[in-house]
Amino acid sequence: MKLTGRDANGYFARPDPKRMGLLIFGADAMRVALKRQEVIANIIGPQGDDEMRLTRIPASDLRKDPAMLTDAIKAQGFFPGPRAAFVEDANETVSKTIIAAIKDWQEGDAAVIVTAGALKATSALRKAFEGHKNAYAIGIYDDPPTREEIEAALQKSGVKNVDREAMNDLTALARELDPGDFRQTVEKIGLYKLNDPTPVNCDDISACAPTSTEADLDDVLNIVAEGRQAEIGPVMRKLEGQGMQPVGLCIGAMRHFRTLHAAASAPGGAASGISRVRPPVFGPRRDRMLKQAQGWGTHKLEQAITMLTDTDLLLRSAGQRAPQMALVERTLIRIAMLGQR
Repeated sequence: MKLTGRDANGYFARPDPKRMGLLIFGADAMRVALKRQEVIANIIGPQGDDEMRLTRIPASDLRKDPAMLTDAIKAQGFFPGPRAAFVEDANETVSKTIIAAIKDWQEGDAAVIVTAGALKATSALRKAFEGHKNAYAIGIYDDPPTREEIEAALQKSGVKNVDREAMNDLTALARELDPGDFRQTVEKIGLYKLNDPTPVNCDDISACAPTSTEADLDDVLNIVAEGRQAEIGPVMRKLEGQGMQPVGLCIGAMRHFRTLHAAASAPGGAASGISRVRPPVFGPRRDRMLKQAQGWGTHKLEQAITMLTDTDLLLRSAGQRAPQMALVERTLIRIAMLGQR
């Protein structure tokens, strides 16, 4: 049978021990692996792996020894409790072997968990599980986690109290990060708030979210956006000494001002726009950028973006001979002065 959406998530959390098994397939190997880990843990329990009630079978090994899966399904373990046979990275080359093995499945045998990459609707393996009366097939797609999935991940990490703004930040973060990184971030929040009864807030999310690769740009970008042109020179020298390239600095500034423009031009106002920008911004950085967007307005931000575009083109021009970092510094000073008008 085929499961989707909320029914699929419910089965991952509470698998039926009387079911023969489950096929999990999808193009994103990380998403498939996370769901596979969840369902196996819920079938055999936290001690199942240590008690050798889980048999892992790579598809490559199954091709060499087709009897492995049947043996794993029928084998009786030393420790009592439910068992599972897990076939990893299955494809059409082992579909006949898997289909033959599950035909002989009887109640009391090990549950069969099979993972695969993207499978077409015509796949024999997919058809076998979708058409089986006692098994499920679940496709995992690149959709961001739902609110229920985020709340379940928080609950699992011991986080029970999250304020509304922080939950909005988490939802935005879930759309930007891959599933593994997002799960690590949630676990980090759980450790960060250990023994802290206060609700998780935006500052907590900001402290635990993965650090942007452009964090070194923040100082100079905020200085420019806040019109403090006298401070640009010293910070530029510092960035240059750290190896920052002029083109990279120009691109970072362009992205910053485009984000401000997206916020300032939002129909619901800058506060509404800043919450929808991608990639998302969090905590104090969001408050700071919101204030910048409100102070600049769309017209002046468009002028700043035009100046940065012209500078970027000049930097890439074959006939340009002036020092590149000096060109970027001059542009940033002009933009900072524009923001003061």
